[in-house]
Amino acid sequence: MSDFSFSPDQIRDLAATVLDEARRQGATACEVDASEGLGQNVSVRLGEVETIEYNRDKGVGVTVYLGSRKGHASTSDFSKTALVDTVKAALSIARYTAEDPCAGLADPARFATVFPDLDVYHPWSLPVEQAIELAQRCEAAGRGVDARIGNSEGASVSTSASRWVYANSAGFSGLGESTRHGISAALIAEDESGMQRDYWYTAARAAADLDDAEAVGRKAGERAVRRLGARRVKTGEYPVLFEAPVASSLIGHWVSAVSGGSLYRKTSFLTDSIGTQVFSPVVDIVEDPFVIRGLSSGAFDAEGVATARRDLVTAGVQNGYFLGSYSARKLGMQSTGNAGGTHNLLVGATGSFDALLAQLGTGLFVTELLGHGINLVTGDYSRGAAGFWVENGRISHPVEEITVAGNLRDIFKGIVGIGDDWLVSSSRRVGSILIDKMTVAGH
Repeated sequence: MSDFSFSPDQIRDLAATVLDEARRQGATACEVDASEGLGQNVSVRLGEVETIEYNRDKGVGVTVYLGSRKGHASTSDFSKTALVDTVKAALSIARYTAEDPCAGLADPARFATVFPDLDVYHPWSLPVEQAIELAQRCEAAGRGVDARIGNSEGASVSTSASRWVYANSAGFSGLGESTRHGISAALIAEDESGMQRDYWYTAARAAADLDDAEAVGRKAGERAVRRLGARRVKTGEYPVLFEAPVASSLIGHWVSAVSGGSLYRKTSFLTDSIGTQVFSPVVDIVEDPFVIRGLSSGAFDAEGVATARRDLVTAGVQNGYFLGSYSARKLGMQSTGNAGGTHNLLVGATGSFDALLAQLGTGLFVTELLGHGINLVTGDYSRGAAGFWVENGRISHPVEEITVAGNLRDIFKGIVGIGDDWLVSSSRRVGSILIDKMTVAGH
């Protein structure tokens, strides 16, 4: 599954053609993204094939500048005529847009010049028959965990590959190739107390790094069964432990709050936070774009700016933001190489998951979050949750139909422990996170 229609040289030449055409038509600057992607996804349910999907797509995005006026257009047609028309359309838009002194290409002095092999391209030649068999084995293993698993939302196996070039009229041209593969399952358990659902997954750049399909299915089944008999708990203030997959969302809220758009629009509760204590002193966060086979690894960002390993949070103190060139100019700062998003985020651990449970003592262990009750302007946080009640460091019984609430300022500063149970199937390598206290609304 690596049969691209265009070679690396061909896709580079296509980008160069667009740049030449933009100059010919009068653009003062131009940048172009040319990409091709293909993939396969198979899903089964109750042992039968539900869907077989193939995708193959390609596209060219053209951004042109007339001084400080900007226009953008795109096409999926790679013919010379279509490329000429796309440049013309982008220029037509630029002529009618307002001038913006912050618009423009990234600073050429910041372009990447070193392109290490980060080992992120591993095509998986997986015949559809084998993909179906893998998905069936995954689901069967999950259904076999317990007799109370009588239904399933299915299992799926996916594989994808992409190739792209980013180039601009300031002389930068960078090629990227990557793959991403995954196996997942969602199972339903039922007894006299009701019905419960849970899932599990594995994702990696290389198929060899995926967890065993049967192991994924069993984990999904075990997670569904352990939720049977869930009930609400009494409303109060308790310590709360977020399991690694949901703890990642807390880091995601921080990323949103310290990213360029939120900062220059003043829609973040962490505006002007560099040099301040944002988290508790136990928190250290590193951004590392150079993790081998990392799910967010890359030597340059979406503007060609070189990426760099950064200590973003040290002992709870915020050291930097996530900025592209535009947001950096709006803030009077420099790009951090984050046009297009963050790279691998590594959150330091303070101990094992079992140690966190013991440290929790009596309180709530959250394994699922529902809803989107987050206000990034104020930091207010309120989400539906499910998980387990913990007594004296031991899981007591499953919990559902509750809400956990607080303010992200207090939540971040209330982190008292981080587990080493981080997920390898994520670009945010963070373990379970223990918060000293949150409001839990039950009955």
